[in-house]
Amino acid sequence: MATTKAKPETKTKKTASRGKSERQQCINKASAIRSIDLAVTRQLALFLDNRPGTLARVCEVLAESGISIYAISTSDTVDHSVVRLIVSDPFRALRLMERYDVLVVENEVLMLEGLNRPGSLAAIARTLCDAGVNIEYAYSATDPNSDRGLMILRPSNIQNALRALNAKV
Repeated sequence: MATTKAKPETKTKKTASRGKSERQQCINKASAIRSIDLAVTRQLALFLDNRPGTLARVCEVLAESGISIYAISTSDTVDHSVVRLIVSDPFRALRLMERYDVLVVENEVLMLEGLNRPGSLAAIARTLCDAGVNIEYAYSATDPNSDRGLMILRPSNIQNALRALNAKV
């Protein structure tokens, strides 16, 4: 009989331990979402020749005009590259690029600043998934020693993404 009693106690302990772990994971995910600062911002996507000096010239033109670059992402194809920028003055930057005959597409993206720790992006991605929002693309970079990070995220539906993320904050 002692052996029979020991088995249910062991199972109960494992279940309780697993339940506590799952609760802690939920708490960790919720705190990761609650710790983000969220803003809608304008992104400029520049379609540039894929050759040396092109990006340098774009950055020089922006710098000469006193426009700061807060975030940048590049992707390439054989003959052109797409440079996505978050800048201090998107309206002026757009006009400057048009003056130089650069094809520019402007759109809204989310700028998220949050904790730089394991699970932060997972919690954001799960929240958006549960709301039926696709992440079309995202880009970020964070110093490994920094407590916080910045990410630019392009959701399939910005209003639904805002609702979902703000509901968790």
